[in-house]
Amino acid sequence: MDDAKYMNNLKSRVQNKQKKKIRKIRFYHSFLTIVLLLCVFQIARSALLNLAKIVIYQTKIITAEELRAKADSRNKHLKNEIQNFSSMYKVESIARNNLKMAAKDEVLIIINQNNEETQKINHLPDNAIIRFLEDFADKLGVDVAKDVIPEQQTE
Repeated sequence: MDDAKYMNNLKSRVQNKQKKKIRKIRFYHSFLTIVLLLCVFQIARSALLNLAKIVIYQTKIITAEELRAKADSRNKHLKNEIQNFSSMYKVESIARNNLKMAAKDEVLIIINQNNEETQKINHLPDNAIIRFLEDFADKLGVDVAKDVIPEQQTE
């Protein structure tokens, strides 16, 4: 009987050790599964972020290429203008139009168009002009206000 008891006791101890071992393996597998799921999640997240960065960088590249094309066309235009400025005709047109110059045999006629600034100057009140002239004459010690002030005509 002792042998049967001993065998049952030994059998139950071996089963308990196997159950503990199985529980440890199950816990280990569960832990590894969770770690692997976190790794897969991180990989998927990184892949999505990389795709978003690729899209952003592609749009930046396209805009940079467009700006470069615009800059190249502007550079070509400016180079053409520089070449035009070096020609005598262009220098002559700048002298005529911007600097109001004329050749030896020519007469330059400038026709001023009325603009707001000249109208404001012309429409100063007569009293202000008279006061200015009187003050100026007083400082010089000359009495020229009588010659400059127009006499009012009465009807």
